Amino acid sequence: MTDPNADVTPTRAAPRATWKILLLLVVMNGLAPVSLYILVPSLPLLTTTFGSDVSTVQLNVSLFMVGLALSQLVTGPLSDRFGRRPVLLGGLTLTAIAAVGAMLAETLPQLIAARVLQALGSAGGMVLARAIVRDLYPRERVGGMISLVIAVMMIAQLLSPLIGSLIETAFGWRAIFSVMAAVSIAITVAIALGLPETRRRVAGGEKGGFVTDIRALATTPAFIGYVLCQMLASAIIFTFAGGGPYVVVNQMGRSAAEYGVWFATSGFAYLIGNLISVRLSPRYGIDRTIWVGLTLQIVGAILNTIWGVIGLNMDPSWLFGTHMVIMTGNALAMSNASAGAISIRPQAAGTASGAMGFLQMGFGSLCSQLGAWLGGAFATPLPLNIAILAISCACATALFALVPRRSSQIRARQGAEPNEQDTGLL
Repeated sequence: MTDPNADVTPTRAAPRATWKILLLLVVMNGLAPVSLYILVPSLPLLTTTFGSDVSTVQLNVSLFMVGLALSQLVTGPLSDRFGRRPVLLGGLTLTAIAAVGAMLAETLPQLIAARVLQALGSAGGMVLARAIVRDLYPRERVGGMISLVIAVMMIAQLLSPLIGSLIETAFGWRAIFSVMAAVSIAITVAIALGLPETRRRVAGGEKGGFVTDIRALATTPAFIGYVLCQMLASAIIFTFAGGGPYVVVNQMGRSAAEYGVWFATSGFAYLIGNLISVRLSPRYGIDRTIWVGLTLQIVGAILNTIWGVIGLNMDPSWLFGTHMVIMTGNALAMSNASAGAISIRPQAAGTASGAMGFLQMGFGSLCSQLGAWLGGAFATPLPLNIAILAISCACATALFALVPRRSSQIRARQGAEPNEQDTGLL
């Protein structure tokens, strides 16, 4: 078995990274989240259209997330075995077909089923964007490049609810899926024509396989540490998103529209954090950049807890102002922890990315429920603040306990990959 801590010498030169390939990574990574959020403004209309209740219509969102989680667990290993391109093209084709099915749906169950298929197909873009970045870049460049892909994608994700509402108002809710079908087809064609195969092959012909890769990853403490760090950092987002509406609307007596404006500041801070990571990660390395992010997370969480104790958190400017510090650090930690996880065993980058995405979505859904309870069951944001502080500390503990500094430095030297050209775009 190949040492899971060692990097891999490819049997052939990796394709040269270009702006064209980077743009393809951005759009394929953004397809799933845009598909998720673009329909959200139309959910009340769907309730009326199909004569259903809110909870049933909400399955268009919740089951979409379940589909994303399950698909990532399968798509990653398939891409390690059969290659990035065929798995990605198959998923995108399914996404386009599902979007057409949703557009033609006559009943709510038909629409929900089409949405699940749409999630199963589009999840491949999220998993394989990370894996392809690892295929193309040496270890210490991966965190910055993942941050760049996320930063550009975040713009489209933040705008997608607005775009969805404009399409619905002008042409009806079915037009949303016609647009998504056209976009999916366009991305499929662009990837078929412009994205080369990037999957690594192990020198000497060693065959990894799903069981071998999973065993190697699961028995590597550093991989577990990076994954836990990424999963817990992501949990902060889900927890705050679950409790935020109840805190702002119910506890603070503000409107839903005002909550939307305040919540957008979190997305803006996350975007800024990723842009900082683009420059910081290649210069200081993955692990140091993670620790900068974790420090910001913990400092912001401590401040928000202090504001909660003295009562300042009943003003959204205090709550969200400090939460912007948390989200800036969150972006630094998440993207670089992802880079660390998929760099442990580069020939199994797809498997690592898929497992990480599955755990992120699965644990995140539980934290979203926890956040909603903390925001709705109490009259102060303090319980929510304490929960975020606890998650931030757990995130740092996982990295400190499982990714020793000495081991990470060894992997960084191995990650130099003498046969791999640094084809960075920055």
